[in-house]
Amino acid sequence: MELVITEKPSAAKRVAEALADGRVVRGGDKGVYHYEISHNGKKIVVASAVGHLYGLAEKEKKKGMRYPVFDVHWVPTSELSKGAAFSKKYLDALKKLAKDADEVTVATDYDVEGEVIGLNVVRYICKRKDAKRMKFSALTKTDLVKAYENASPTIDWGQANAGETRHMLDFYYGINLSRALTHAIKTSGRFKLLSTGRVQGPTLRTIVEREKEIKAFVPVPFWQVELTFSVKNVEVKALHVEDKFWEKPKADAVFAKVKPAKDCRITSVKREQFEQKAPPPFDLTSLQTEAYRCFGIAPSQTLEIAQSLYTAGIISYPRTSSQQLPPSLGFEGIMKQIAKQDRYEALCHKLLKGPLQPRNGQKTDPAHPAIYPTGIVPGKIDERAGKVYDLIVRRFLATFAESAIRETMSVGVDANGEPFATKGTTTVKKGWHEFYGVYTPFGEVELPAMKEGERHPVKNIEQHSRETQPPKRFTEASIIKELEKRELGTKATRASMIDTLYERNYIKGKAIEATELGIHLIDVLLEHAPGVIDVELTRKFEQDMESIREKQKTGQVVLDEAKHILTDLLKDFEKKEKEIGEGLRDTFAETRMSLTRVGKCLKCTEGYLVLRKGKFGRFIACDTYPACTATFKLPASGLVEVTRNVCEHCNHPIVRVIRKGKRPQEVCIYTDCPSKAPPPGFVEHPCKKCGEGTVIMRKSIYGAFGACNKFPKCRYLERIGFKPKTQSAAKPATPQGIPVPVVGAPKTALGQANVAQTAAAQRKPKKITATKAKKQKTN
Repeated sequence: MELVITEKPSAAKRVAEALADGRVVRGGDKGVYHYEISHNGKKIVVASAVGHLYGLAEKEKKKGMRYPVFDVHWVPTSELSKGAAFSKKYLDALKKLAKDADEVTVATDYDVEGEVIGLNVVRYICKRKDAKRMKFSALTKTDLVKAYENASPTIDWGQANAGETRHMLDFYYGINLSRALTHAIKTSGRFKLLSTGRVQGPTLRTIVEREKEIKAFVPVPFWQVELTFSVKNVEVKALHVEDKFWEKPKADAVFAKVKPAKDCRITSVKREQFEQKAPPPFDLTSLQTEAYRCFGIAPSQTLEIAQSLYTAGIISYPRTSSQQLPPSLGFEGIMKQIAKQDRYEALCHKLLKGPLQPRNGQKTDPAHPAIYPTGIVPGKIDERAGKVYDLIVRRFLATFAESAIRETMSVGVDANGEPFATKGTTTVKKGWHEFYGVYTPFGEVELPAMKEGERHPVKNIEQHSRETQPPKRFTEASIIKELEKRELGTKATRASMIDTLYERNYIKGKAIEATELGIHLIDVLLEHAPGVIDVELTRKFEQDMESIREKQKTGQVVLDEAKHILTDLLKDFEKKEKEIGEGLRDTFAETRMSLTRVGKCLKCTEGYLVLRKGKFGRFIACDTYPACTATFKLPASGLVEVTRNVCEHCNHPIVRVIRKGKRPQEVCIYTDCPSKAPPPGFVEHPCKKCGEGTVIMRKSIYGAFGACNKFPKCRYLERIGFKPKTQSAAKPATPQGIPVPVVGAPKTALGQANVAQTAAAQRKPKKITATKAKKQKTN
């Protein structure tokens, strides 16, 4: 019997169905299943791990937080974390199956992490030194059968050694530096678990450096003179050719000279066409940044969605750094399969008329091609997955299309002897824009037809006073591009690294802002232990990982070098740990205050409203309690962030609520805010779901909604005052259940008021005594 091992249960099912010559028999129990099949007369059992079944730990754990630690070994993840306890069932199931296996084939994802997962299963569960290796980039029947028939006789030892070395390197840095920081703060009389790591520290340093640039930025004033004239009732705006005047007297002189002008003369009209080539296919980073631009989906969520589409066989492997599509994929076959979906049919047939030659990018990946749709028609998938899928399909089609032709019209204008200029750009030939559709990022600025020597009436002349702007803060998408540019982290880990910095309160906000804690941590480390956050050293180790993968270096050489560097760093750190601890001590209180203080209390006017946790969940209360009893409810789930904004309707503070899979939403904390007033005419009515209860009006932080009074027996909810969603020409439903996304379309209250998660909707109506009613009215 041959045992084929996949990375996840869903992948095991797809591999079994692809290889089976006949019936697929499911075995196993307790939710852990394997699949028995026959292929070319050979009995095969396909079973799965569930991600990493083994993790690193100290061989001999010492008391306290001693460091340095370099003596580590692999142990089951179920022994390392309660959250990974479920993995023991999969480990035990594989052990049982491995006893009867004559040969073993690894069919985990073909990347560094997948190789480490497979390696540990082979040596610790199957008790073997090596195994065969299937290599594939898509979970389609064709790809899987081909991968099985052409399996390598050994695992990819370059990837395996590089992956294992990376895990050990990250463990060395993570445990030793985090313990050193925690021990340092302990010497100052406080206890706080701090963390940093080989990539985490330099990543935070990158964000802190940008934050310091912004804070140190001194705006410089400048002035612009703008002319507005009319061409056949179309207003055209033009700026003085000097653009920015850095001296106000000079701007004033020009403005005074031009102000009396009644008309202006066209001095030149130039048209210039240029070719705009099709975009290359997606690698993971460009997919994440584009999904963020078009839909506001966080990079980590994009990766999660893409992974689910890959596991379903709908797209190819997403964790790739390649921007190239090889002809061996069979472009024509994929295109014909995509054409079976109505909304892509015309576009595919148009491409199929000519030669299919993609415009490949420069970036490559030795293991996988760029991301592409496999042609498998999706079943029922959720709206976000539908959006990402549509983006991937349209990018794939666009990369085969002709270049777009754009034309720039530059116009010179004279007003009372002063030169002005304006410019407009339009698309002459759509080319690939037609295939990329609403995701095309270029707008149209069309100027009316003008000829040299024409005179046109002046409508207005303005002098604008402006200032230079500081550098922009990173977004979750732009920081990933920056990390890739600096060679920090990997394509698969950069998004999760940013999530970790949020969780540690080192950064905050959608436009990423380093907190005082994050800034101070980097300042202290730069002063006392700069090697801990050395970007060049981190980049060097990344390059070493690639050398191991290419079998130019051994993992042991790299680990020995890391131990030597870390030992010197930690010795120096220990000498200064008192100064480091004192440097960090006061920052914690300041950071805690900035992250929990919501705003001024409007009830007592003396205290501040702060985020609190109680027996029944989170809430906001005045910090002068019990002198002031002002309280406000918060949603039962999701992350709540403090903002500096106040409601324009009631002056109460506004908080930002972040829920998984949805755009962050800023809401006023006051339930009875005028902006949340329900529309008149609400009438209590029988519940449509249970038929027994009555739909009554409830209120939450998101506004009013209707709910069945039989809660929790009946959980029926409805929006008040909004029409139900209907199909429209802009967003038609498709046979596959994937809505065509409309980029930039405004959100409706339907999407914003996710009232099912509010605490108010999850309680039965309570009887209120006269005393309580009086208190509530006071509050």
